[in-house]
Amino acid sequence: MMKKKVIVGMSGGIDSSVTAYLLQQEGYEVVGVYMKLHDLIENFHEENIASGKKVAEYLGIEYHILDLNSKFKEEVYDYFVGEYLDGNTPNPCVKCNRTIKFGALFDFAKKQGADFLATGHYAKTDGEFIYEAEDDTKDQSYFLAQINQDVLSSLIFPMDKYKKTDIVKLGSTLPAIKDIAKRKESQEICFVENVYTDIIEKHADINLPGLVLDEEGNEIGHHKGYMHYTIGKRKGFTVHGAHEPHYVKEIDPHANTLVVCKQENLGISKVIADTLNLFTDKTEFNCTVRLRYRTAKIACKVTVEGNEAVINLDEAVYGVAKGQVAVFYEDNKVLGSGFIKKTFQ
Repeated sequence: MMKKKVIVGMSGGIDSSVTAYLLQQEGYEVVGVYMKLHDLIENFHEENIASGKKVAEYLGIEYHILDLNSKFKEEVYDYFVGEYLDGNTPNPCVKCNRTIKFGALFDFAKKQGADFLATGHYAKTDGEFIYEAEDDTKDQSYFLAQINQDVLSSLIFPMDKYKKTDIVKLGSTLPAIKDIAKRKESQEICFVENVYTDIIEKHADINLPGLVLDEEGNEIGHHKGYMHYTIGKRKGFTVHGAHEPHYVKEIDPHANTLVVCKQENLGISKVIADTLNLFTDKTEFNCTVRLRYRTAKIACKVTVEGNEAVINLDEAVYGVAKGQVAVFYEDNKVLGSGFIKKTFQ
């Protein structure tokens, strides 16, 4: 019987390397692909490609290098910069997963005649929905919530039932992978080497001082440039005569101003999200929502109106930023997601 062919996105890291190994052990015809997404960090690709080639040679599989630099710049990098210039807080990994890893790479896999696409993401899928991984400390379902539902039936996530510690332990026993297992994990945003402002200052003057305002619009202090701040931040600006912490509540990029408040006034009880990607046909449902990666899920009611979702939260949430992603869950099942457009107290 002919083997099923699976394209594996091999980044050179431990998770994708073990993914390729596990799928080969399961009897798949495995083909590795490295996605070259940017040239922003010196020597970033060299080490990763060398690791991927070493694993591919060990497994005896094909290994391709797919240059997606221009598409990544258009779909992810430019979006990232533009959102910060607009005073929002972007999530480039969510964008990248939809348009690059499960967009352009998926298209490449189909052109290669592959039956499946696999990655080292910690998540589950049954072909219809995405679910949280067994290892809740590594779960990446949040970052996958904008993937087109039509793609899900062709995806395999071998990490779905493993703990990260299990993967490192297994990788350490395999000759071509054991050195990778010792490497430090890559940062969350692959093209940010230190801090996000290092990227933004290549495109704009981020150090233009501006006014800090209270909730009534009164001038109460100064800041060093609005792009240094995100919603909920409490440091890096001055508030004259303040005896308790103040937090960034609003950012106005056009006026270069920050509105700050005390913590008790930072809470949000209603959110509107757009650019919806739903795995359910329901237009009204109760669920939980995660409004930022690594934050707790909050019970809520979601009402879908066109391509927007009105999210009424059961309790106030602090530090909710426009541009981040609201992901809806039913227990461990992802119902869909949208980008946060507006917030209300």
